[in-house]
Amino acid sequence: MPIAIVLINTEIGAENEVAQILSKMDGVKEVYEVYGIYDVVVKVEAPTHEALREIVINKIRRISKVKSTTTMLVIEGKVLG
Repeated sequence: MPIAIVLINTEIGAENEVAQILSKMDGVKEVYEVYGIYDVVVKVEAPTHEALREIVINKIRRISKVKSTTTMLVIEGKVLG
């Protein structure tokens, strides 16, 4: 299953609002409000790369208070614990 980490810049003060919208979105598995260059980080999973692309381009990037995104496709992961 394709996975992506999406780094999101929001309008100033909109971090929580954007995080709330993202937390209800199909395919979004984890949402974090963060300090630093980015405001929100999300983990997205989808059954296909095309479905993943649709979530990022047609859902996440279209949230009105999202200014920009950087998407990193996961090529390999390890579960720690």
